[in-house]
Amino acid sequence: MSKIAVVYWSGTGNTQAMAASVADGAKENGAEAVMLTAVEFDSSMMDSFDAIAFGCPSMGAEELEESEFAPMFQSCEAKLPGKKIALFGSYGWGDGEWMRNWEEICRNDGAEIVCDSVICNEAPDDDALSSCRAIGKALV
Repeated sequence: MSKIAVVYWSGTGNTQAMAASVADGAKENGAEAVMLTAVEFDSSMMDSFDAIAFGCPSMGAEELEESEFAPMFQSCEAKLPGKKIALFGSYGWGDGEWMRNWEEICRNDGAEIVCDSVICNEAPDDDALSSCRAIGKALV
C-alpha cells in the first residue's frame, strides 16, 4: 500500500479543503494518506512516504507563505530528486505565477511532478475539488 503525505499551509481554509480532497483521492485509490500542516512536517519525514502532495496558497507578491511553509519546503528540497510529488493551492489575485515558479523549482530539484498542479481562485469549487481528488489518485 502506498503511503502519501498531504502537506499544506492554509490561512483561510481554502487550501485545507483542497488538501482534504487530495487525501480523499489517494484513499479512494487504495493508499494510506496522511494530512500534515507545514509545522507538522519536516525533511526527516520525506523518506517515510512514497509520494507527497504539497499545498500552499499564493501570498504577498505571488510567493509561498514565508513564515511556516517556505522554510519547511526549502528544507525538503534536497530530498526531492526522484520523489513523486504534486502541487496545489489557492490564490486571491494574480495569474498563478507563484505556482509556475514553484513547479520550476521542483523540476530543477529533480522531483517527479506526477500531474498538472491545481490552483483555484479563492474557495475551491466542485471542479477544483475534483481535480484535487485526481491529484491524490495520481500519486498512488
